Amino acid sequence: MATEFMSVKETAEYLNMSVTWVYREAPKLGMAPYKFGRGRNAKVQFKLSEVKAWVIQQRLE
Repeated sequence: MATEFMSVKETAEYLNMSVTWVYREAPKLGMAPYKFGRGRNAKVQFKLSEVKAWVIQQRLE
């Protein structure tokens, strides 16, 4: 079974962008972050299907 969520680092690598860019720009562009846990142990992740959908929208025709 494929992983449904990616960490911020994995998302940055997938998009070939920096981690800073993912934190700052991805939510503005429609890739909503998901937060799992609370406090210092919280993990921010992005849903793979939403990231892939955004990538498809960026295609130039």
